[in-house]
Amino acid sequence: MEFTNSFVLEAISREFPDSVISASEPYGTLTLEIKKEDLKKIVHHMKESSLDFIHLTDICGIHHPEMPKKEIGVIYHLQNLVHSHRVRLKTYMPLENAEVDTLTDLYAGANWMERETFEFYGVKFKGHPDLRVILNEPDIGYHPMLKQYPLEDGTRLDKDDVMFGR
Repeated sequence: MEFTNSFVLEAISREFPDSVISASEPYGTLTLEIKKEDLKKIVHHMKESSLDFIHLTDICGIHHPEMPKKEIGVIYHLQNLVHSHRVRLKTYMPLENAEVDTLTDLYAGANWMERETFEFYGVKFKGHPDLRVILNEPDIGYHPMLKQYPLEDGTRLDKDDVMFGR
């Protein structure tokens, strides 16, 4: 058996036939868009089955305000260390219901990655043991990576547009 993107896609599609929304291979990495409600059971299967994706490399958020009902995304990078094979999983949700199941019970390393995603994008991770702000001031009151804030602070007096050729 050769451990390829098509092998992994076939194994996941066979086990969860209605859960994969789309599949692609940007830069050679298998990328699957997964239904939000099925994400945790798919990740659990990928870790505990012979697929053996035992390493969670990263969790991050993304904001696409131009995509109605799919404004917020959470992206997971998993790796099979034996075959050095990586997979990217994406799930999307509306901004007003940005919530997905925690993976902290599957991967201890998910703890701080989920906290960071919560802090910067406002995604709530259901079942997370300690979901709170860790990098900004605790009372920041907003999620700074959302694309709904101006890029520059209009209250600053030390920024004269003339100095920047505007």
